[in-house]
Amino acid sequence: MAGITRRVGVASSMGLLIFGVGLAACSLLRLAHLFPNNDPLMAVALPYAKRRSRWMAIAFPPLAMLLFDLFSAKLGIWTAVTAGTYGLLGWAFSALYPRLAARGCRIGPLTYLLSGVAGVFVFDFVTGPVMSSILFGLTFRQAALGQVPFTLWHLASVSAYAIVVAPVVERMLSWVGRSEPHLARAMGVQVGASGRLA
Repeated sequence: MAGITRRVGVASSMGLLIFGVGLAACSLLRLAHLFPNNDPLMAVALPYAKRRSRWMAIAFPPLAMLLFDLFSAKLGIWTAVTAGTYGLLGWAFSALYPRLAARGCRIGPLTYLLSGVAGVFVFDFVTGPVMSSILFGLTFRQAALGQVPFTLWHLASVSAYAIVVAPVVERMLSWVGRSEPHLARAMGVQVGASGRLA
């Protein structure tokens, strides 16, 4: 355990635990079908986009899509398209947030809400009109019109989760980041002058 602690970091292990719990919670919430297009994925992924663990913002949505499709026995081309689109959104936000922060913008609940709305439009455009017209032989216009109610539900879902869940994930990740040097010292792991694990 000590070797793993030195390589990964005590709090980093806790961060991975939060990541895993987030994956499980998203899968269970989506399987519960609380309402149409129940989608907590972006609300959990977006807080990772502003941290040094930004790779998690890229990895979380595809893994969540893969898990959900495995649990619901719907693995297929749609999994690759949705997972890939969400992964690209995670990458885009992880590239955008540091730039916004460098300009003095605060990355918080409003940013997560606006990012979630923008992400829904991109995701639903790619997985709706574009892919439906390719995979199901619909015209682009038919697919776009059929997408409207789905996108409205998706916007409502992502907005609600961005307002409620993203700040909670943000607080948990902030706590883990602040606790890492203290937890490491308590376990006898060397901590550098910067407060990071040596």
